[in-house]
Amino acid sequence: MSHLLRLAPPLLLAALLSACGKQAAAPEPERAVRTQLVSTGSASASHQYAAEVRARVESRLSFRVSGKLLSRDVNLGDTVKAGQLLARIDAQDLKLAQAAAAAGVAAARTNRDQLGADYKRFVDLQRQGFISAAELERRDSAFKAAQAHLEQAKAQADVQANQAAYAQLLADGAGVVTGISAEPGQVLAAGTPVVSVALDGPRDIVFSVPEDQIGRVRAAASQPGALQLRLWGSETTSPLKLREVAAAADPVTRTFLIKADAGKLDVKPGQTATVVLDLPQTANIIKLPLTAVLQQSGKTSVWVLDGATMTVKPVAVQVGGADGNEVVVASGLSAGQEVVVAGVHVLTPGQKVKRYVPPRSAAPQPAAPAAAR
Repeated sequence: MSHLLRLAPPLLLAALLSACGKQAAAPEPERAVRTQLVSTGSASASHQYAAEVRARVESRLSFRVSGKLLSRDVNLGDTVKAGQLLARIDAQDLKLAQAAAAAGVAAARTNRDQLGADYKRFVDLQRQGFISAAELERRDSAFKAAQAHLEQAKAQADVQANQAAYAQLLADGAGVVTGISAEPGQVLAAGTPVVSVALDGPRDIVFSVPEDQIGRVRAAASQPGALQLRLWGSETTSPLKLREVAAAADPVTRTFLIKADAGKLDVKPGQTATVVLDLPQTANIIKLPLTAVLQQSGKTSVWVLDGATMTVKPVAVQVGGADGNEVVVASGLSAGQEVVVAGVHVLTPGQKVKRYVPPRSAAPQPAAPAAAR
């Protein structure tokens, strides 16, 4: 009995130490997942791009001279005709400069006429031998200089007349006002935009395409009907013809600007539309629901189920496009594999799973006899 009492404290201590030790990790729960067998098929993919209708020629009109804007005779959305007055600036200083130039022309003409008369008299005096030939040449040179000064004064007067006419901003052609950049009372420098006018004529459909799809759009230019236009609020489509493709990508969005000819479509500048690029039908492709694809460490992957061990592992795939609510897998999978299509974000490599079985609906209970009720 005493021997057992001597062994009790060490045994008790060992039991306490084992109780305070690290507990074993609980096993990871076995999750139920939806799966789908990989199969090949055919599909026709399409890409859609947001587009806008623009005038092929849209001018930002401005004054050629500086001045204070007195009036603006058009508003946003107004229709204008060729030569119509759009805006006016204060032309008082320009008219004064024009008057000064006209006075300079009169003075130069008077000086030229006086030197011309003197030259004729000196010609007669030289014939009579009263003056030398050198003096006659000096008078001839003075007359020619006066004639050149008169021509210069006339040119300067014409410039000042043009400057005075530039105080009125006129429309270059018929169109519609698409922008207003200045209001009456502003002092404008020469070249400051005042009114933007979209000229009547052909219209362009303008849209942007990502870098990785510019080749497809270029290839579609040679295929009639590959590019279709659908205006906002309409279900009908019309064929488009590419007219211009930007040679360089936008430095901010990294997209290429493309312009297509709207042809004879009844469209107005500013309308929104959708450009649809129909790709040819491709055979032997693999399609999966969008819910089956996830991003891991910058790579696109799916979970593949091993039916023997009922564990999952990630497999990297390459996406080739989208077809509605399904994604087209270009490479990484083969027919016959079983892929998880729901619950992909809660799985870990090697995790045990089980196939999800939808619960059966409860059978309806038979109605009680009327006597029992």
